[in-house]
Amino acid sequence: MTLLVLGGARSGKSRYAQERCEAVPGRLVYIATAQAFDSEMTERIARHRGERGARWSTIEAPLDLAGAIGEAADQGDAILIDCLTLWLSNLLLAGTDMATARAGLIDGVAACPVPVISVANEVGFGIVPDNALARRFRDEAGWLNQDMAALCREVVLVAAGLPLTLKA
Repeated sequence: MTLLVLGGARSGKSRYAQERCEAVPGRLVYIATAQAFDSEMTERIARHRGERGARWSTIEAPLDLAGAIGEAADQGDAILIDCLTLWLSNLLLAGTDMATARAGLIDGVAACPVPVISVANEVGFGIVPDNALARRFRDEAGWLNQDMAALCREVVLVAAGLPLTLKA
């Protein structure tokens, strides 16, 4: 199973993705891409970690997501990646070649022998950003979401906590 869960900020996408992952029997691996640069984010990460049960282990992968997928496949029966958009932001700030990173992620998900559920923000619904970095981020996020949607067997858009199946 490959599933991409898209949505806006506070849409319920992460909750939906976690529930779908928890429907898989066995050990679950959460791949976290967030980095705690301030106390608010540190608190948020701790709260989310506490909300997951004993079936979950966590791998932190702010940059090497493809490597983390391989590691997670050896540790669990299903993988939840949350979120691709933060990973993308980390890569942009690190000056990473985006096409190479995106291709590595696609290859890693495609080769993964266990179910992979990925969460990403849909950032293309808003206005055109007023600066070059923000426009590049929006464009890269759109291309990443398109590539992942093409790969995944199932794609769900979550808005106001309600899942809408885009691809089944």
